[in-house]
Amino acid sequence: MTLLLLHQINKTRNMKKFIKFFKPVTAVMLLGMFVFASCENDDDKAPVEEMKSIVEIASSDNNFSTLVAALTKANLVSALQGTGPFTVFAPTNEAFADLLADLGVSSLDDLSAEAITPILLYHVVSGKVLSTDLTNGYVNTLSAGPEQTAISLQVNADEVILNGSSEITSADILATNGVIHVIDKVLLPPTVVNLAINNTQFSILVEAVVKAELAETLSGAGPFTVFAPTNAAFEELFTALGVSGIADLTKEQLVPILLYHVVSGNVESSELSSGNVATLNGDIAVNLGASVTINGTSLVVLTDVQGSNGVVHVIDEVLLPPTK
Repeated sequence: MTLLLLHQINKTRNMKKFIKFFKPVTAVMLLGMFVFASCENDDDKAPVEEMKSIVEIASSDNNFSTLVAALTKANLVSALQGTGPFTVFAPTNEAFADLLADLGVSSLDDLSAEAITPILLYHVVSGKVLSTDLTNGYVNTLSAGPEQTAISLQVNADEVILNGSSEITSADILATNGVIHVIDKVLLPPTVVNLAINNTQFSILVEAVVKAELAETLSGAGPFTVFAPTNAAFEELFTALGVSGIADLTKEQLVPILLYHVVSGNVESSELSSGNVATLNGDIAVNLGASVTINGTSLVVLTDVQGSNGVVHVIDEVLLPPTK
């Protein structure tokens, strides 16, 4: 990932809270309704149209022709014709055209089924999730990360935005086996770096990773487990160090601090136990008491935000490696 791309993606909207379940969406969403023309003679009225499956709805709408072609190429049509229920965030043809341009390819023919499949599955959530069910936080998709873990999708229900940049433009298109929400940008399974970029609560962490030149490393295959400090955590660190921000710290100062937040492997919260855990720069002490803490003072406030190359656990205090 280049620094230019990193800065471009970092222009995301504010994520007001990152707890899993917060408050119901306040924006009123339009529920699609069938409109029937009235006739003077009741005998001439058209019969009520039967509800279609998710695939049938997409196939009958020219705005989703690229999505249907992608599903066909990935051999996912029959899966989405199943009983489900499924919630599908459906990108339009224009959204796919933007993706292809970003990838530097001319059509879906230039992408393999293996490349398309995880992207498409990242747009599918198990269950029927209506717009009124959406909450601020993260949801599991059907796209698989390391060890077949479900990759997380960030929802900003207040602004009706996914992963900080993809807007839901039409909601609650009901199907026999679930519901469709139309979006204006194709979602890509995020790395641990992208998870931080997509959430503005981690903008200082992203700035630090960029300055330390670790973005490319942490975008690699991994897997990595990242204990990610929030912006508020970094602000407290700046106060303690007597500096104004990342600009006052050198790359040489940042690298050991950041590596102290990274553990090799995809370690979910259910796999954590009390004791020392080896990071890429020494051991941290994990305590699974009434709450989970790191080194006695840093509280784990959110766990298991899953990326394509690792998992993120959110902490409220920056961890400082012991001086040598």
